[in-house]
Amino acid sequence: MKKAVVFSLGCKVNAYEGQAIIGELTKLGYECSDKPGYADVYILNTCSVTSEADSKSRQAVERLTKFNRNAPVLVLGCSAQNDPSKYRNLKNVAMVSGVGGKIEAVRLFMSDIDKGEFAKKDDFVLPTDYEDDLFPAATKTRGYIKVQDGCDNFCSYCRIPYLRGRSRSRSIESVVSEANEVAKHSKEIILTGINVSDYRYGDSRLVDLIRALKDVPVRKRLSSLECEVVDDEFLSAMQSSGFCDHFHLSLQSGSDSVLKRMNRHYTAEEYLRKVELIYSHFPFAAVTTDMIAGFPTETEDDHLEGMETAKRAHFAAIHVFPYSERKGTMAANLVQIPKSERSRRAGELIALGAKLHSEFLSKNLGRVVEVYAETERDGLSEGFSSNYIKVYSPLKIGEMGLIKLIEPYLDGLKGELI
Repeated sequence: MKKAVVFSLGCKVNAYEGQAIIGELTKLGYECSDKPGYADVYILNTCSVTSEADSKSRQAVERLTKFNRNAPVLVLGCSAQNDPSKYRNLKNVAMVSGVGGKIEAVRLFMSDIDKGEFAKKDDFVLPTDYEDDLFPAATKTRGYIKVQDGCDNFCSYCRIPYLRGRSRSRSIESVVSEANEVAKHSKEIILTGINVSDYRYGDSRLVDLIRALKDVPVRKRLSSLECEVVDDEFLSAMQSSGFCDHFHLSLQSGSDSVLKRMNRHYTAEEYLRKVELIYSHFPFAAVTTDMIAGFPTETEDDHLEGMETAKRAHFAAIHVFPYSERKGTMAANLVQIPKSERSRRAGELIALGAKLHSEFLSKNLGRVVEVYAETERDGLSEGFSSNYIKVYSPLKIGEMGLIKLIEPYLDGLKGELI
């Protein structure tokens, strides 16, 4: 049986699309993997969220083909959309495509392999409608379900709207159908997209989708959210539909002046009010976030203001990113902070995030939580509570059960069966 490797970089949406490509190749009779290794065919699903992601995507061509110097490579995704010329002349790259029509591109690529002559795709037009032809292979642990693509926010530091296109969403019926199928193999699903908060299909919004998933017999999560979507109706719908008390609520900066230059449409106080509303509905919720350190023109006072906002939010975790210039964005034209200063501020945010994470874990000691065991480590299963604490317990892989959290352990908490 011929082998194929489908290697995806970047976000969960890319990972989902990579698994859908694996599903397509499996139907064609290929033995597939999503990890680098020997293969007859390589498909590289690239990322362009930062300049470093572009660089890693290009390096991945060499990383993959070192296992088989004769294998053809299909490059697709955001980095290829951003600049296909960077890939066309790389050794082994037989075809380059963008973010649209990934399954169609894979079918074309595979049909050309026997000919030894590959189509030159020059059509990199961004999709305007949701492409509902992605069906990932089943997994035995958590299952991701893509519900939305594209973004209309146009944050001043981000290229994604130009690479993924405008916001577009999948029908509720299609999402519920896939969710019920995933529920046959998994005990948890995660709704993902480029901007899930902007889910809208006809007159339906994200809160309607949440309600529609109420009877799907699995635990449910949402991926990254914008704070504007959070209100009492939204939180009540999550509670009644079995959604987890974990909210990855994008902040990016805790300084109002920086938020304005980022083109983020909320203030720090507005954000904090949304966080307090979450805690009023879910007292033990994990609120996690992303923060950018050293955004152009950010002063030391701005940085300290952001640190204070993070403390007041009592984040369970902070994902910190030193600012990275992206050619073609508004922020790239602003006065840049020296990279050494970006690194220093990032270090301070990371240290604060570690302190807040430790406090969050301590707050949960002694509680009984539902844990889904997914992998094994040091003789114990490793899984997550509904509020996204990594829990080490005697549960068997694939089991979901009640665990009492008894002590700190590695990067989470150890628990005992109830």
